[in-house]
Amino acid sequence: MHIIENEYLRVSIADAGAELTSVKTGSIERIWTADPAVWNRHAPILFPFVGKSMDGKYRIGNVEYPMATQHGFARDMGFACIEETPTSVKHELTSSEWTRERYPYDFRLTVLHRVDRNRLFIEWTIENTGARQMYFSIGGHPGFLLPAEIRKEDCFIMFPGCDELHYVSANPAGYAVKDQKTLHLQDSFIRYQEDIPNTWIFEDGQVKEVGIALPDKKPFAILHCDQFPMLAVWANPNGPFICLEPWLGRTDDDGFSGSIEEKKGIQRLKAGEGKVISYSIEFCKYNQLKG
Repeated sequence: MHIIENEYLRVSIADAGAELTSVKTGSIERIWTADPAVWNRHAPILFPFVGKSMDGKYRIGNVEYPMATQHGFARDMGFACIEETPTSVKHELTSSEWTRERYPYDFRLTVLHRVDRNRLFIEWTIENTGARQMYFSIGGHPGFLLPAEIRKEDCFIMFPGCDELHYVSANPAGYAVKDQKTLHLQDSFIRYQEDIPNTWIFEDGQVKEVGIALPDKKPFAILHCDQFPMLAVWANPNGPFICLEPWLGRTDDDGFSGSIEEKKGIQRLKAGEGKVISYSIEFCKYNQLKG
């Protein structure tokens, strides 16, 4: 476990999955605690796929590969810490014989966490270290822990500058349902709704910024994600947290039968090419209620 901090934030990042496991503002924890009875993650990195591959497999050309777990495999792998300062830490994951059996590309994934005032910056560098074109998706999945004295049902999701958004949902099996729905906002806010557990997926770069607001509509946490064409919102009804997820690529459509290059939002890197993408989380001031 690695700790980076400044006068505003104290952040913990694990070598396991290069996962953000804690952000404290003073004594207040802001990241979900990974209670295994509810959801055993904090803020996993989703790579080389976001969401589920149809029936736990995918195809490159005429060759089929297994991908039984959703969100790829990086979240379950040990990363090497390659650089550390008091305010930043950098991790690295490279391809291996084990990864190539499931994902036949050579790659290097570098993850940087950095604090600056009340913001945490997360930067990913994805490199194709092989000799052929590589296909991938990547995404974030931070879970934001709500204050103990505040009910999730009284909180709001805020989409600054938006009056209306279009989204697709994920069904209980985890696959996308193609029918697009409309989310109507009131002054950029919508109250937490119980159908979020089915996941709202906003595509086409509609969302550049999203946040969680408390019952008085004061922001609690804001995700800045203008480099990402997709954004998902998900919550488990049994836990006091909400996930705001910046995505490059997404889960397969229900019934999808195409090959890897036809996956929705799939990314491409030529041999020797790399891509850098980042987002940040602003942890807004919050004074815990007493008594």
